[in-house]
Amino acid sequence: MKTWLSSAILLTVSAGLAFAHASEQGFVLLLPTDIYITAGVASVALTIVLLAVLPPGAGEALFRTVPLFSLPRLRLRHLTSLVATGVMVFLVWRGLTGPRDPLVNPMPLFVWTVWWIFMVSLQGILGNHWRWTNPWTGVGALLRLATGLRAPLRYPRWLGHWPALVSFIGFAGFLLADIAPTDPARLATIAGFYWYFTLMGLVLFGPVWMVRAEALTVLMRAYARMGLLGRARGRLAAGLPGWQILRRPAPSLVLALFMVILLGTGSFDGLNETFWWIGFLGLNPLEFPGRSAVVTQNLIGLFVANAALLGVFAASLWLGERLAGTGRSLREAICLFAPSILPIALGYHVAHYLTAAMVDGQYVVQFLDDPMNTGAHLLGLEDFYVTTGFFNTPGTVKVIWLAQAGAVVVGHVIAILLAHALAVRDTGSTRRAVLGQAPLALFMVAYTFFGLWLLASPRGL
Repeated sequence: MKTWLSSAILLTVSAGLAFAHASEQGFVLLLPTDIYITAGVASVALTIVLLAVLPPGAGEALFRTVPLFSLPRLRLRHLTSLVATGVMVFLVWRGLTGPRDPLVNPMPLFVWTVWWIFMVSLQGILGNHWRWTNPWTGVGALLRLATGLRAPLRYPRWLGHWPALVSFIGFAGFLLADIAPTDPARLATIAGFYWYFTLMGLVLFGPVWMVRAEALTVLMRAYARMGLLGRARGRLAAGLPGWQILRRPAPSLVLALFMVILLGTGSFDGLNETFWWIGFLGLNPLEFPGRSAVVTQNLIGLFVANAALLGVFAASLWLGERLAGTGRSLREAICLFAPSILPIALGYHVAHYLTAAMVDGQYVVQFLDDPMNTGAHLLGLEDFYVTTGFFNTPGTVKVIWLAQAGAVVVGHVIAILLAHALAVRDTGSTRRAVLGQAPLALFMVAYTFFGLWLLASPRGL
């Protein structure tokens, strides 16, 4: 009972202070979580055991699709992209001229809540909406139509996905280490510059720029492989999340590294808020001096976390290839199995930002009801107010925790199923697949424990 009471008190105190940025939305969770963590890890481990005794092809059969209906040839994506561009222009304008409060100004609300939390999550859960909501392709098509000119430059093949990878690391550094990532004017300036820079790349190099060099598009296209819905033989089809991964060729090495870094960045996004990390830096988590005191440390931590994850992932694959004797090189193994990391990254993204979505989503609704702060109440929500009351009762806190833990565990289970299906299809042997996947499976079990520990750890930001 004391644990529940302590949790409620801490949540009440912290709720009004923490909701300034998507990376600072975790709440202090002091529930008795040992049982849940053990059950989650056991579920992942049991999945591995079951796959070892199932007949060949059983894993891949789980990802069979159900065709729904033929897709009409609607050419509206450039129109919807232009609408997204208009929204972007409005947000930049309000970021530069609107109120400085990040919970009132739409620029940080839409970047960190609508896009980074909701749109990224929906991309991975449902399917590829980025085809319709990308804010660059419509303008690019309009410029080509108006000028009749094609891209004057050819994108260098040797660059591959490197520009996207470097850009994403820069985005992650801004998210986790910048002193004021929610300052509306600062965010509007950076977002506006990035939009213009990307448009110039699209004009100069054509659509290949978007799918190779633009970090946000590469991120969205990677998560689209996880969607429940997708195209299959000209029809809309549905299947277990990840079915599209099995239908696509293995990614290039750099794109594979990009997928692994999605997980490493998301994990460090949670780790850098914990009491453990702040204490490791020699600071008092209860008297945190502010983001400006840990800029360098967080940047170093981001690089070290990703390097460590890449090292452990590569070592697990290398050992697995030696045990199974498949003859695959480490490069080939990384390219083959990196997409199986995506369900874990998506599951943790959903779990980590669930509380942010619950609170900051209300501020988004409040803004949509009165976008210019004139008392218009376009949605008729005169009596609407933001509440964090669901953090103050044991029942709702337990539901939130179970939802977060469930997202992490389901992500790991799907990842194991995918890795097994990829291995069996590639080797044609369940025995060799199980041997080869044993080190990677142990890695995923350990990462399940780590992810659930992160969710339950007290936070100092």
